[in-house]
Amino acid sequence: MGRKILIVGGVAGGASAATRLRRNNEEDHIIMFEKGPHVSFSNCSLPYHLSGLIENPEDLVLMNSELFSKQYNIDARVNSEVLSIDRKNKTIKIRKVDTDEEYLESYDKLILSPGARPIVPNFPEIHKINLFTVRNVVDIDRLNQYVQNMDTKDVTVIGGGFIGIEVAENLNEAGFSVTLVEAANQILRPFDYEMVQIFHKVLMDHNVKLIVEDKVMSFEENKVILESGKVIDAGAVVMAIGVSPETSLAKEADLAIGSTGAIKVNHNYQTNDSDIYAIGDAIEVYNPLTHSYNKLSLAGPALKQARSVADHINNKISFNKGYIGSSAIKVFEYNGASTGLNEALIKAMNMNINYDIVSIISSDKVGIMPDAEPMHFKLLFEVPTGRILGAQAIGKGNVTKRIDIIATIIKLNGSLEDLMDLELSYAPPFSTAKDIVNYAGYVGSNLLYNQYKEINFDKVRQLVEATNVIIDVREKYEYDYGHIKGAINIPLSELRERIDEIPRDKPVYIHCRSGQRSYNAVMTLQNLGFDNVTNISAGYLALSFFEYYNDKVKEREMILTEYNFM
Repeated sequence: MGRKILIVGGVAGGASAATRLRRNNEEDHIIMFEKGPHVSFSNCSLPYHLSGLIENPEDLVLMNSELFSKQYNIDARVNSEVLSIDRKNKTIKIRKVDTDEEYLESYDKLILSPGARPIVPNFPEIHKINLFTVRNVVDIDRLNQYVQNMDTKDVTVIGGGFIGIEVAENLNEAGFSVTLVEAANQILRPFDYEMVQIFHKVLMDHNVKLIVEDKVMSFEENKVILESGKVIDAGAVVMAIGVSPETSLAKEADLAIGSTGAIKVNHNYQTNDSDIYAIGDAIEVYNPLTHSYNKLSLAGPALKQARSVADHINNKISFNKGYIGSSAIKVFEYNGASTGLNEALIKAMNMNINYDIVSIISSDKVGIMPDAEPMHFKLLFEVPTGRILGAQAIGKGNVTKRIDIIATIIKLNGSLEDLMDLELSYAPPFSTAKDIVNYAGYVGSNLLYNQYKEINFDKVRQLVEATNVIIDVREKYEYDYGHIKGAINIPLSELRERIDEIPRDKPVYIHCRSGQRSYNAVMTLQNLGFDNVTNISAGYLALSFFEYYNDKVKEREMILTEYNFM
């Protein structure tokens, strides 16, 4: 006779647990409860309905309750809100949302996958605006129906995380005038400040009104009031400042809550009640890089947790090596991906890690290919071990392939040496023979073993303001198109003939377009006896992206004569 297994929550984690349970055991009675009208919908795809990329909201639903019953013999009950857990009697109380009828259901094993709810602070006069959040198919359909029929095209999105950016982009693509408000000094926290400036520029290029370092204070009739005093017209407001793990059921049942405020689970995802498991956005997970627990709202980890729980219930071995946090996003024509640690996180957690960084730009495929594009890449590695800690990539090409490689290396506790040795597939339409991840390994190794000195491109403004000697080794036509103010142009092709123009008694900083020619120049000069030369990482291209947004928004004096984004 089979067991009775109940699952609270029928989206990514819950639905995946249910199907894995059935694959493991045909005898168990599996019931899945979902408060809303849909189970197994593509949560991460919700914003793309706003632009029409996903035309019908029904297309977001991957499987309905009838198919669950027919294909998997799983009783998927929608419009069913779980009200409470009685651990002593091993029952849960359910309310039918459409009829208000309440009933009890017993269990042998219980899996909690309630997800997380959007955070909506109690702002003054919040009732005076048309407020929306994005959590499920009903939410996104409601938002889309409203904006399509309102009298104005003005929409304000509050919050610059993944959902906020994706909602802003898709509303913009649908023809709306979008203002995006972020209280911090940048959007998309998985990316470090100097990297995310690329996305700041892209949003500006597409006429998304990006406001950072300014927070919402209150509302008036169809208006958002910011701390700076700015007033934003808003026919609709989308609140996307983050999510909070849904823990009410767990707390009322006296299940342990971790230090993060999410449900505490062991390595098998059991709560402090061995018959109750929890997975997904509602739990805290272990990060092997920080050696701490944190909240992680990502679909991939939730699906892995679901599989592990279903296997553990069926006495199968499963592994829990923790989660390093790998994610990706599309912002108009640019793609971004990140994994592991970034500098902001290391500093925010006061982590006692000695690390260095690699900042490079390389073509995502062979340069003569017509669709080849620059890829901006940042790698963090531990000193002196060379162990890989994290990476970020932004470009128009396949950044996820590169970050997935780094994520794999991190999970295998790999190092710079491993990056250099990776044997990757190659053809001109896909990559270069020495891929950017190999290249990052070579650069990192050179830095680790002090083969040359390097300074990151985000420090150039300080160098200019201190009137340091900066040499531009690009060709003259490149220099004439745009250069750092005060920089001396000595092309790499003329370097050996013009050695006498380079001072030996003061620091000299050398740059080119992307950092490769300037590296060659530094190595040449070192071989000729110069010990005062430092390469500027990622070159003029990275510097142009880094300076652009703040130059425009703050109306500050430029350190460049012209920007170069190609």
